[in-house]
Amino acid sequence: MPASPSTARVINDRLALRLLQREGPLTAGRLKELTGLSRPTVADLVERLTASGLVEVAGESGEQRRGPNAKLYGIVAGRAHLAALDVRTEGVTVLVSDLVGRVLAEASVPIGGDTGTGTAVERAVALVERAVKGAEADPLHTLVVGAPGLVDPVSGELRDSGGLPEWHRRLVAALQERFPDARVHVENETNLAALAEQREGGAGDRDTFVLLWLGHGIGAAVVLDGDLRRGASGGTGEIGFLPVPGTDGLPSATGCEGGFHSLAGSAAITALAGEHGLTAPARRRTDEPVAAELVRRAVDAVRSAPAGRRAPADAAGPAERVPDPAADRFLDALADRLTLGAASVVAVLDPGCVVLGGEVGRAGGDELALRVAGRLRRMAPLPTRVRPSALGGGAVLRGALLTARECAQDELFGSGEREV
Repeated sequence: MPASPSTARVINDRLALRLLQREGPLTAGRLKELTGLSRPTVADLVERLTASGLVEVAGESGEQRRGPNAKLYGIVAGRAHLAALDVRTEGVTVLVSDLVGRVLAEASVPIGGDTGTGTAVERAVALVERAVKGAEADPLHTLVVGAPGLVDPVSGELRDSGGLPEWHRRLVAALQERFPDARVHVENETNLAALAEQREGGAGDRDTFVLLWLGHGIGAAVVLDGDLRRGASGGTGEIGFLPVPGTDGLPSATGCEGGFHSLAGSAAITALAGEHGLTAPARRRTDEPVAAELVRRAVDAVRSAPAGRRAPADAAGPAERVPDPAADRFLDALADRLTLGAASVVAVLDPGCVVLGGEVGRAGGDELALRVAGRLRRMAPLPTRVRPSALGGGAVLRGALLTARECAQDELFGSGEREV
């Protein structure tokens, strides 16, 4: 049954808007080529979308021939403003952007573990207020919060989780109160990181993969056939609770100590580095986890010369630089631990690809990924690529911003189409 004229207009408008979202400003002629629509149909949809305030003339294409087709049409970036939050146990970071994703402001505030719930919420809300005001982005259209813990798949609310500060849950309600007209969404931080890695990072060519998050905490996100899987209670990827050999006990329903977290969490990696004589400097110039800095320094040390090569003591001429054996052993031991979790995921899901995400995954780079891949080949019968994160800890913010942009555009594009 052929679509009605009104339905066809809706479909055509959405197609054109998606192309403008993906490609940036386009001429009417280029829209005609990409959509396969006739010239009059493209002219009509451009006129409708311009009248609705969703599209504007963004310049000229630089073609020699001047005329309607030489104009570049783009999405009206200021039609809506967005905010993305990365909420950690030790602080909050916020990005404010326009509708096309251009960052207008970025700010962060530390929140210590001894900070009271009310004070922590006030600091976080004040941070967002300042960023929004500085970007002249009030009113906000959409605000996406990335936070550790379980998000209820039915209510969309952050569930009470043991070990996480109470201010995390209070923050979402406080933000909705401060920005009553904004659409406020909350999502698990690792899920947002997986979205960013798929769109802009290490999983760009994969529609099925697992992100193993290695930051201050540990988690996993599962993407199967292009869809993020949350599970019946929103707990898919709580890999920190996975029972593994090599720990002093077993995890419980109220805590992941004794699970994979005890081997691969930031504190565990820091302790492992200490066992191999590697320590972080007393004065650090970065806010990344100590574990990530230690892994980065170990990678730099083993890359000082080709792995496995040693200069004979009586060799003539200058001796080759050799990798630090302590750093080499530390990375091997870390790869052993990470492979335990990765192999369990691979055996159950067969994702074909594991991305080592978070600050630690990015710090380890190809060096750590190759070591995990080699061990995984010996332990799991299913072929699996192992890749380092391309975005590191910044993946949460990028994922939150991408989600906010998609939510806002879906609503605005839809409402614009209904008006025509």
